[in-house]
Parts: sequence; C-alpha cells; structure tokens
Amino acid sequence: MLKKPMELHKGDTAATVSLSWGGAGDADLLWRYQVGKERLETLFGLTVAEMPNTLKGSTYLADHPRTRAQDLMDAFTNPSIKAVFSCIGGNDSIRLLPYIDVSLLADNPKIFLGYSDSTVTHLMLFKAGVGSFYGPSILAEFAENLAVYPYTEHWVRKVLFSNETIGLIEPPLQWTGEYLAWTEENRTASKHMVAHEGYQVLQGEGVMEGFLLGGCLEVLDMCISTSVWPDFSGSLLFLETSEETPAPHQFSLILDRLAEAGMMSGIQGVLLAKPYQGLYEKEYLLILKRLLSRLGLPNLPVAYNLCFGHNEPMCVLPYGAQARFDCRTKAFSIIESGVC
Repeated sequence: MLKKPMELHKGDTAATVSLSWGGAGDADLLWRYQVGKERLETLFGLTVAEMPNTLKGSTYLADHPRTRAQDLMDAFTNPSIKAVFSCIGGNDSIRLLPYIDVSLLADNPKIFLGYSDSTVTHLMLFKAGVGSFYGPSILAEFAENLAVYPYTEHWVRKVLFSNETIGLIEPPLQWTGEYLAWTEENRTASKHMVAHEGYQVLQGEGVMEGFLLGGCLEVLDMCISTSVWPDFSGSLLFLETSEETPAPHQFSLILDRLAEAGMMSGIQGVLLAKPYQGLYEKEYLLILKRLLSRLGLPNLPVAYNLCFGHNEPMCVLPYGAQARFDCRTKAFSIIESGVC
C-alpha cells in the first residue's frame, strides 16, 4: 500500500521541474512553458513556481543531472509546495538515480505528475512507497494549442483535486495523434480529431483487478537492473510506447528483455495505451500475444486502446491504486481515490 499524497486545492503551490530534457527553458520554447503555466493558474487556480534549475535550458541541464535531482528533492521537502509537475519527458531521467535520496521522498509524500520519461521518477516514488500520477506534462498537454482538452482537464480535476473514489474511466469520444510543430505560429492551430473506437480486448475473459504499475515501455527497458526496478507481481500492468514509435522488431526485443527481467511474473493483466498515431498497433498486439503464449500466459487478460499515452486527450493513472477492467463489458475503473 503506497502513501497517498494530499489532494490539491485552489491556491496551492505547484512546482515545475525539468528532470530530463530542459527544453522548457530554451529561448524558442519558453513561450510554450508560459502558456502551460498560465493554464495551471487560471484553469485550476494553482500558484505555479519554478524550481531553481527548471528553466536553465537543455544544454545546461544535460550537463547537470545532480541539479535536476536536487530540484526534485527540494520540491518534495519544501512544505509550501503541494504538487510537482514535470515540464516534459525526454530520455535522460535515468541519470538522476545516483543523486536521489529516496528516504526524502518517502518522508514527504506529495503529488508528482508526468509521463513518458517521467516513468523513472514514478519508479523512484514507488520504491519510496509514495503514490504518483501518470498524466499530462506542462509543454505537451497543459500548453496544448487553443486549450487543454476537456477530457484531460476532467481527469486532472477528478484524480488530483478530489479524494473520492475515481470510478469509471470512459474513453474520450475523439482522439488525435497529429503532430504540429511547437511554434508560436501554431498556437491557434487545431489538430484533426477522429472518433475513438473504445477499449478493446486482445485476450482473456472475466475481470482483471490489481494495483496500477507501469509506464513507458522504452523507459522501463532502461530501468532493468537499476535500483528502482520494481516487483510487478499482483499489478495491473499499464504500458505505452513513446512518440519514437519503435519498429515492431524493436518492440519485440524490448518486450523480451522486460519479460526476462520479470515484468510479466505474477501480474493480473495488461492495459495497453493506443500507440502514438495508432502506428504499429496490430503488429504490437500480435507480438505481445505471441510472447504471452510462450510464457505460458495465453489467457492473461489484455486490454488495449486506452488513453494514457502519447496521444491526446489523456486520463490520469495513480500508481498503486486498485483498478479493474471487465473484459466482458470493456469497462475500466479505478476503485479507490488517488489522493487523501
């Protein structure tokens, strides 16, 4: 059982951190960071503060993993800060591990929100026994062109600003994986939305239930044999792939490594997000099905097409919370609160 952080209220202070790529502070993207910050302040009523190194830029932060780690620990130990939001992912959070004092995180539970490369930070917090939240980042979702998607806004409010049971998470009516360059000229450009097909079942029957654990497939691969590699047994494993869209043979190799490291041992089921832009979805599903068969798990429940990955809009998944997926009705529910 993970410690649940306290729910958010209007007026609370949320710190922003750049734990991987430091693009939020680069001259050509600072405007987008400011859009995301303003949305958090006006839409959610938060007071947003940067940590000392949040906006020092990608070049500086690439060279200083220790300062990125210090920002995270200082944000957690500062009693005036109630939540910590990731600016963006990347591929460099793994370099923070030598500099993190997990006991500081354990003693100061609070909301951490992010996805993709933030998987590393989520596993740090999981090791510390603290619940965290797989969800939007500042640059990629809160600063979305035109406005935050209503679906995303709803789940941020439901999961982070309320200590009631989260309940049924229905898919959005529409989704998009369209790429638009992060330029000021595109600030008023809207993305093409298509109808969402709903959740689907690859294999298995009945109801799968377990605590939520998982993240970005490529980042989990980086974490094998590190100090934050978790025991997945008993979990409802959630997985997504990044915008780098690994080719099917790469996806297969990564899955094999993760399975060999014990990721599939004792899990209650698998929840797969729709891959970025829907690319390679059929190939990924076939590869996973073959792997599970080789592992002697031909009936392990697997659901796919969920909305927590690199497409938009997205829900928010609380690590460690008990969740349930009914393969008969294709209903996905989180059956407790994420915060206290």
